[in-house]
Amino acid sequence: MSEEAPEAAALPAETAIGRVSIRVDDLERVVPFYREAIGCQVERDGRTARLSADDGRELLTFEEAPGAPGRPRSAAGLFHVAIRLSDRASLGDALARLRDAGATLSGASDHLVSEALYLTDPAGNGLELYHDRPRESWTRLDGGRVEMDTLSLDVDDLAAAGDGTAREALPAGTDVGHVHLEVTDLGASGDFYGDGIGFATTSQYVRGARFLAAGGYHHHVGLNVWNRRSESVGDHQGLSRFEVVLPDADSRRVVLERLETRGHEVDRNDDVPWAADPDGIRVAFPVRASRDED
Repeated sequence: MSEEAPEAAALPAETAIGRVSIRVDDLERVVPFYREAIGCQVERDGRTARLSADDGRELLTFEEAPGAPGRPRSAAGLFHVAIRLSDRASLGDALARLRDAGATLSGASDHLVSEALYLTDPAGNGLELYHDRPRESWTRLDGGRVEMDTLSLDVDDLAAAGDGTAREALPAGTDVGHVHLEVTDLGASGDFYGDGIGFATTSQYVRGARFLAAGGYHHHVGLNVWNRRSESVGDHQGLSRFEVVLPDADSRRVVLERLETRGHEVDRNDDVPWAADPDGIRVAFPVRASRDED
């Protein structure tokens, strides 16, 4: 290990969020919701369910752990996982599908850079469905940060934008746009995802939160301490890991070395190397070429 940490380098613009893995006590509690209300394709393999968009892009993996306790109110973990659709019409169709399934929204917001619908799955996991407005319409602030806000969204106007082409399933091009985490220490987690992995802070538009991204995106990772979580993740239900997908082996090597020189342990024994953030959430680092072959 080098005695001196390498300079904090920006992640490649092609960096993206990949699969998100969540532990539940019973797959039958969540799979019908994601298939019928969200529109996911579902592949079952024993105690694992893999959920994808219509083009086969895997979004979520649910791991069944019978008897696993619920996530304690004090534990860090998932605030929401955000599924990004490619355009406003697709999000309008997703809203119609939610209404057909009788799903209840917990919120709907205009964030200036995006329009978003919020809900909670039957296992208590937060979920966002959103689409981005064109990047050229985003307002850039000093230092390259992105102007964001939380304004009321006209859901009836959004529903009217649907054209029916994505009414039955999540369409091709759908992916995981970002993950938003509840953490115990905003500074420690911000250092891990920022100085450690290499994401840049893009916004701190609300108190007690920080948003980080690569390539000038509004955010790939959100962090907040709003609910005063005080314990690391444990062997309970909830988020177990998510992927930060890197474009090539060289960019992954830089990230892993930077994490190690900053005192974070990297596990290279699995097929895909990973590191745990300060709250014990596993972050895996696949390379895009190998990830696309899965």
